[in-house]
Amino acid sequence: MSAQPPALPADPTLDEIRAALAPRVAAHASFDGWNAVALARAAGELGVDADIARLAFPGGGVEMIDAWFAAIDRAMEMALPPEKLGAMKVREKITALVLARIDAATPHREALRRALAILAMPQNAATALRLGWRAADHMWRLAGDTATDYNHYSKRAILSGVYGATLMVFLNDESAGLAETRGFLSRRIDGVMRFEKTKAQFLARRERMPSLSRFIGRLRYPAL
Repeated sequence: MSAQPPALPADPTLDEIRAALAPRVAAHASFDGWNAVALARAAGELGVDADIARLAFPGGGVEMIDAWFAAIDRAMEMALPPEKLGAMKVREKITALVLARIDAATPHREALRRALAILAMPQNAATALRLGWRAADHMWRLAGDTATDYNHYSKRAILSGVYGATLMVFLNDESAGLAETRGFLSRRIDGVMRFEKTKAQFLARRERMPSLSRFIGRLRYPAL
């Protein structure tokens, strides 16, 4: 399911205009780049005044990319509603969510390539990290993750890396049905699952280990 633009209401807010324009800008960014030309073409298709369209994206191309990635979030949610995800195991959920994002971006693969090149610029490093974290956080939340301790951060950091690496494979994948991308993602998630299993086993063993502080306390204050 591609990231389809939402319908524009009669008296739209800037946020609604931004959401409606973003997927259309992506369609033109494949040829024109993430710039004012692509924005103007998208605005013309939607019947939005060019000045209003520019006002919706004061940050230029980076904001257009941000809005498109948010549209991909929405497409992912539509493709995998709770009733569909609920029947899956965690590994299957994460795999399906990553693939749903890739499916949403597939019609505009060149736009994605250009977007990632812009985000790779040093001045956009913080935005790139934020968007990668946002995607990973969104996927984990849809997968039902409720961790609030360090696992919350480690899961998102790992998934952000897996997702980013998978996108790089996807951009150059000419195999039937994106077989190379799917295979790469499967291997990476297998690795993550093995890591999580090993981590859980280590933490369980550590919890069973005797506490040095309690042992010393007993030496100083023996039980009566």
